[in-house]
Amino acid sequence: LRTTLLFLSPEDLYTAPDSCKGRCEEPYSEEDECHCDAECERYHSCCEDYYRHCRPEGFSSSRDAITDEDLLHVSEQLYKADHNKARPTDITINPQYQASPDETGLQEDRSPQPLYKYVNEELFSKPTYASFIKLLDNYQRAAGREEDMTAEELREQDNFLKEVMKTELMKKLFAFLHQKNRYGSEQEFVADLKEMWFGLYSRGDGEQDSSGFEHVFSGRACTGGMEGARLHRAGGLTPGSRLCSGEVKKGKVSGFHNWIRFYLLEKQGAVNYFSHNFNGPWDTYPDVLGLQFSWDGFYKEVGSAFIGSSPEFEFGLYTLCFIARPGRACHLSLGGYSLSIQTYSWTKSTYGNGKKYIATAYVISP
Repeated sequence: LRTTLLFLSPEDLYTAPDSCKGRCEEPYSEEDECHCDAECERYHSCCEDYYRHCRPEGFSSSRDAITDEDLLHVSEQLYKADHNKARPTDITINPQYQASPDETGLQEDRSPQPLYKYVNEELFSKPTYASFIKLLDNYQRAAGREEDMTAEELREQDNFLKEVMKTELMKKLFAFLHQKNRYGSEQEFVADLKEMWFGLYSRGDGEQDSSGFEHVFSGRACTGGMEGARLHRAGGLTPGSRLCSGEVKKGKVSGFHNWIRFYLLEKQGAVNYFSHNFNGPWDTYPDVLGLQFSWDGFYKEVGSAFIGSSPEFEFGLYTLCFIARPGRACHLSLGGYSLSIQTYSWTKSTYGNGKKYIATAYVISP
């Protein structure tokens, strides 16, 4: 029996890429939202139906293609290489109430206790954890507010990338992508990681207010209603900006798929755990939960998250799936169990030679 987590409709959040129907080998144009030329695989900018229309033989037609079998194999390699993950004694969770699919949208707190009973915070002194946590306060929670990265915050991005690239997990990921001719050098890979994850783009009316890292790992909350009006009067938002554009719907949290972020905010009292609608089959870490919670009064209907994984594990898996299967379900294997990740490209702006920023990434099934 295959269980699938339920999420907000992606169509509510992102512009769907164009089709490759009738466009195969069409010359590259930076004005296109997605591409159908042979180079689109290298720059992970292909339209979602590129392989159906332009590569009828399927992935096996090219030695550089990433096959479904490749994904199962390399994801198991990454799973085994997650040496910084939590041990069973490092975390104790208290999932309490399990919500049915028709209960996840009710916004009812059915779990009186916090989700986390205990976390060994010595984990957070490990270099990848420490550099990851430093990034979490670099973003404004409200959509529509321009992000102005300081020199220190840019150094923190570089330091996080430096620390994760020291790990066996990320070295294995690079070796795989290098073998598949996606990157010619580790330097090229790291430079692209910085752009696809940390490059700023606008989810509103022109403000550089978002990035893939912020959306996936830190999360955003709507500032509509009275709070939005207050920010307008205070000059905190540009006139006419769409306060919830692309990030949240009707006062709901968008993104926010990280267990460390959740734990730290729950410890502060800013997050209130309501229930869970899925608990993964793993008997160790990383585990997977589908969560319902509120963040300072903003609601998250289903927030899937790995529990107990290292920052490099999530960062690596999401990167792999974004490069290999952008806009589609990416089927992986972790410890012998099936798991799928969904990623979406931000289609309204690009960097480099038509490359796409990460719009979102999350677990969609066990």
